[in-house]
Amino acid sequence: MKEKEIERLTNLKQIEKELHQKGFKNICGIDEAGRGPLAGPVVVASVIMPEDSMIEGVNDSKKVSEKKRELLYDKIIEEAISYSVAIIGQDVIDDINILNATKQGVTSVVKELDVRPDLIIVDALEHIDTNGVPYESIIKGDAKCYSIAAASIIAKVTRDRIMREWDNVYPQYGFIQHKGYGTAKHIQAIKECGLSPIHRRSFTKKFV
Repeated sequence: MKEKEIERLTNLKQIEKELHQKGFKNICGIDEAGRGPLAGPVVVASVIMPEDSMIEGVNDSKKVSEKKRELLYDKIIEEAISYSVAIIGQDVIDDINILNATKQGVTSVVKELDVRPDLIIVDALEHIDTNGVPYESIIKGDAKCYSIAAASIIAKVTRDRIMREWDNVYPQYGFIQHKGYGTAKHIQAIKECGLSPIHRRSFTKKFV
């Protein structure tokens, strides 16, 4: 690993390093993918990484190419002490809104971990049920914390795979390209074809 990458990862792990020094052992990072799209689920991922983990390339998933994310996904889940994923579908999003659906996902992934964390660090969410585990909400956490960045990659890869599958069922919308986000092509497809069963009705009212 190049010196510059070691330095970048060391900086990315600074918050966790300070938390470990305070006595927290199993620190769980949580992040989501898919709060903004017009279609498909929101996916929440949690991961507890070993204290000495230094996987080359781990970063906020938005800063990593799709191909590289797939490779990192395998490395992260292989090295993780524990991880879990929650997939919250569009019906729930429409029923309880995207924020509450995301919070529901957070509660679920904490419960599903094989190892109970000492502390949770989560990207910019507050007033969440973490099953009694203390948590810290960190603004732009996926760009500041190694564990949250790792969780963001798990969430993003999981969701992208789901949307690629949906593209096989509803090819007319182009999900394989935009993954359900509101691109001009996607909005045009909605206007021409109407809504599919996986579109979020609460997000698409102005297009139909």
